[in-house]
Amino acid sequence: MGFAKNTSQQISDQFMKLAGWLSATIEILQTIEERHLPAKHALADWGRSHRFAGSKDRAAIGNLVYDITRNKAALGHIMQDESPRALTLAGAVFLWEQTPEGLKENFDGDKFAPDPLSEPETAALNANWQETLERAPLWVQANIPEWLLAPLTSQFGDELIKEGAAMAKRAPIDLRVNTLKASVEKVEKSLHKYQPETPPLCATTLRFASAKGPQKSPNLEAEAAHGKGWFEVQDQGSQMACLLTGAKPGDQILDLCAGSGGKTLALSALTENKGQIHAYDSDKQRLRPIFERLKRAGCRNVQTHDAGDELALTPLELAMDIVLVDAPCTGTGTWRRHPDAKWRLSEKSLNERIAEQKTVLDTAVKYVKPGGRLVYVTCSLLPSENQDQIAAFLTRHENYESVPYRQILQTLSAQEDLVSANGDETNLTLTPAQHATDGFFISVLQSGK
Repeated sequence: MGFAKNTSQQISDQFMKLAGWLSATIEILQTIEERHLPAKHALADWGRSHRFAGSKDRAAIGNLVYDITRNKAALGHIMQDESPRALTLAGAVFLWEQTPEGLKENFDGDKFAPDPLSEPETAALNANWQETLERAPLWVQANIPEWLLAPLTSQFGDELIKEGAAMAKRAPIDLRVNTLKASVEKVEKSLHKYQPETPPLCATTLRFASAKGPQKSPNLEAEAAHGKGWFEVQDQGSQMACLLTGAKPGDQILDLCAGSGGKTLALSALTENKGQIHAYDSDKQRLRPIFERLKRAGCRNVQTHDAGDELALTPLELAMDIVLVDAPCTGTGTWRRHPDAKWRLSEKSLNERIAEQKTVLDTAVKYVKPGGRLVYVTCSLLPSENQDQIAAFLTRHENYESVPYRQILQTLSAQEDLVSANGDETNLTLTPAQHATDGFFISVLQSGK
């Protein structure tokens, strides 16, 4: 078990601001706790009421709030105190590599500083945190909610702490090069100042390292290349899900839970604007961004259906080569990006998502033609939303069978040696620890002819 740290030098360049950042972080964490707000809303509220804070200050404070939230269980255990103040002090020391002595010096004479450290706080901050965490319960070491210990242990076994540690780190920024308009080389050249990398899973991916400490991440969507439609921000795991549909030019495809259209756009590129992709979502707010994105990306083979108008899909029944179900889920695979969702998740909301997944799967079969594919995707790492859901589906729909993911990759001559995180030979589970992606589950189901 370890923390994702940032060097002291990175912070000392702006060290005089640290005391104010810590006070702001305490205030924002207090707001989240008292008002039960998502972190992004609490941060926005703070920014509106503190106009004097510059963009670098807001970025630093936001980074610290999220870093602390990712590691909340471990930090609270070390301090034996989960109050906003205790978590903030622990975050400064154990995540941003400050020292108790440095904090004391920084607080002196700063009118924006928190109250001076108490003796118990100083003692906790000087403790050997590795030894403290080695004695901690497993869920604390993995930085996960206690009630999810059993299902995540069943998923990862002895790898749980490693997986939890990876989910408690900042995520990089992945983008998908839009091959309808640009090549990887062209986009890489246009963004060379940000030092892009080329991760191994998908050939159309460029990756940008996460910011360190108080630094701001690059706003890639403000770049001219994005405005020209050369790329979209999309995690490599999401891109892999699109690849595993096996979509090819000329296919008839229904994206049944299209949301804002990230996977729809990827499918359009895979099909080279040939064939037809139908984009549908039950929620008009989720679907609304798709129109601008399609236009920017130059997608000409996508037909968007009115949100919630399921009757409009009637002509598609038993006619689709591929139906993609990007199912509603708990989002446990995206905890790196949305860490406060980790602690807001409840058993009630999990059960609601499971019921919704069953409904959407049973709806999807209406549109798959004989011999066609139904591809089920979640950004969850919980068995109840993934392999258990598929097992139940296959019991209800005996004319379907699972297609091993390697069989599809073999036909695509891509990543044939890819190993699922939980050892499954049929369905693919991707994780931050083992694949450097968000957490994804991908299952391909074939209809009988």
